[in-house]
Amino acid sequence: MPELPTAPEMALAAPGSATSGTNVAARTGVALRALATPGDARAVWRTLGEHGLLRDAGPAELPGLLGALDARCPVGVVLSVCVQVASALPVLREQVDGQPEDGPARTAYLEAITGHAMLALAATDRDGAGSDLMELGTTVRLNDRSLVLDGGKRWITNARTAAYALVLARHRPQRHFTSFVWVLVPTDAPGVRVSATRDTPLSNAGLGDLHFSQVHLDRSYLVGRPGRGMVSFARHIATERFAGGVWAAAMCRRVLADTHRRLTERPLGAGRAWDNPAIRERFARCVVEAWRIETACDAYRDSPDPLMTSMLLKASVAQGVDVVLGECAALLGAEAYVEDGLAQLRATAGMFATAGGATGAMLAGIAEHVPDLLRGQPW
Repeated sequence: MPELPTAPEMALAAPGSATSGTNVAARTGVALRALATPGDARAVWRTLGEHGLLRDAGPAELPGLLGALDARCPVGVVLSVCVQVASALPVLREQVDGQPEDGPARTAYLEAITGHAMLALAATDRDGAGSDLMELGTTVRLNDRSLVLDGGKRWITNARTAAYALVLARHRPQRHFTSFVWVLVPTDAPGVRVSATRDTPLSNAGLGDLHFSQVHLDRSYLVGRPGRGMVSFARHIATERFAGGVWAAAMCRRVLADTHRRLTERPLGAGRAWDNPAIRERFARCVVEAWRIETACDAYRDSPDPLMTSMLLKASVAQGVDVVLGECAALLGAEAYVEDGLAQLRATAGMFATAGGATGAMLAGIAEHVPDLLRGQPW
């Protein structure tokens, strides 16, 4: 294994710094063009790490990174990167400066950003609804020197490929946001078991469940202070929703461009399909939906309340992507149903309605703030 970067080298490559890549999309494209296996999530992660793209993956870089990945990789592979660069890596990054040279969070972070180890953000719990994390049943018992983890996590991206899982666990029984903490868990630790998620359209995402039975770890495997886990999760889930938004925007642009090309080439009557006013109107409605997604992403960038705006963005994405992909599939007709065609992409993209919080939960949260929103509070 090549040497990992030192602390000074990490600081020089911190996201948003002057030495972050000025054209992440181009750099990602160059890295992926040299890769023979864009459908292999491990190979893609390793390549991104080798080219310094995981170190540079701050919010400003996400549109370029995810757009380039969407253009070249299957949806499952993009998902395997998206969740980790938006949430897991930032959570670990916050802890690196305070960790000793051999601290677990520091080691995992360095291995991850260089592409040597994949991560799995493990929040969705087996004992509660995915959007009701206050009810999660994964618990950690703490003392001054060690911890014991029990429970399980469901539908975890990279569960089958990650070297480390970042696990949100309850350290106090009270239903309160201060009752949670992050635990960094090596997936090969005694008491950890991984089971694959079967029959999912998200192939290549390493989806699976994580099971924890009396997992004993040193207390240094806590990530952040006890009581701060849910606060940290809420902050970074907003970034994850933004990442999903810019990915969805890139996907819509790609599909619209391809569909437009096909319509302008397809014979229809004495002309081409694109000449038909009804087809042009239906396509234009898709363009409007894609514009709404991009506008919502712009609103998030400028918002003084990222968490609320991320909920509005998330709901917009879930509805808009389905409209764009569904209408484009209908316009293409039988062409949409070839293997790996647009109809299959639409089914797979249904994950935008659940990943990062189910649409119903987003709408419920938005409804709680309707008076403020209607009074003109900044979104």
